[in-house]
Amino acid sequence: MTSEPLILGFETSCDETGVAVVRGMTVLGNVLATQVDEHARFGGVVPEVAARAHVEAIRSLAHRVLRDAGVHPMDLDAVAATRGPGLAGALMVGFSYGKALAWALDVPFVGVDHMEGHLFAPRFEHPGYEPPAVVLLASGGHSQIVHLRGWGDYEMLGSTIDDAAGEAFDKIARFLGLGFPGGPAIDREGASGNPASIAFPRALPDRPMDFSFSGLKTAVTTYVRAHHEAGDLLPMADIAASIQEAIVDALVTKTMNAVTATGVPAVAGGGGVLANRRLRRRLAEECARVGVALYLPSPVLCTDNGAMIAAAAAFRLSRGEVTPLDSEVESSMRLGG
Repeated sequence: MTSEPLILGFETSCDETGVAVVRGMTVLGNVLATQVDEHARFGGVVPEVAARAHVEAIRSLAHRVLRDAGVHPMDLDAVAATRGPGLAGALMVGFSYGKALAWALDVPFVGVDHMEGHLFAPRFEHPGYEPPAVVLLASGGHSQIVHLRGWGDYEMLGSTIDDAAGEAFDKIARFLGLGFPGGPAIDREGASGNPASIAFPRALPDRPMDFSFSGLKTAVTTYVRAHHEAGDLLPMADIAASIQEAIVDALVTKTMNAVTATGVPAVAGGGGVLANRRLRRRLAEECARVGVALYLPSPVLCTDNGAMIAAAAAFRLSRGEVTPLDSEVESSMRLGG
């Protein structure tokens, strides 16, 4: 196998089917099937619906990305798929399909930690991104701060004790009737609002790198109901902007606390919440202020995708790590665990 293997990567941990062909740090093809419309009527991701949608999409996406990349299946050096964490049924679709394809092609199979995939995503667009770094991972299911000491050497510095940032966006947006997914909905609604108009809480000041967003959800509910009962006109744009600012401020503040604690020269990020425009601006401002580099993937690579899975798999292959074909998914997989 070459030092830059040609890998087909599958990502099916939640509600998006991602398939990509990657050689080294070059993405030859990257396709994604979103399930937003299927889950929007429920106000959130329904695991059974997600798994069924993955089954319906994965084969055609694999054919499409190989065709678009001009790659014959027999040219592949390996196949990779997300092993965890995520929804068990959704994970099983990509993991099983990947194992079957690897067996049929007689090439190695690599099961990848979804969160490790996000650690690798910035490398596609930022060649200078190397350890050590502090990495903010924020999505619908995870809010974590990782000390990237080396590739394969990760220390969890902080995480959420309740809701993840993306989950908080979704739950609050559902309560406000703004739609799903919550992050983009609140971003749109708050575009004309004043983010300083309502002082929603920032939790856990005594735990400098851990998150908690359940209190924010309670504060928003209390505020809206009180104003509704008083017959006040709700300033929805200001409410949305203030909610977004509270979440973004927590993410940025805790990330920069980690930079101070570790003394690293760089910050990176991954996960769907990192596509948020306000979060990206705040991180850029704070990193510039303290003189550290910032490496964020473009929004298409922030969200779940097969390219990041293939990139992490290439690293694991370089260390001789291959996943047995009788392995199972690990829905509660922990980074570095």
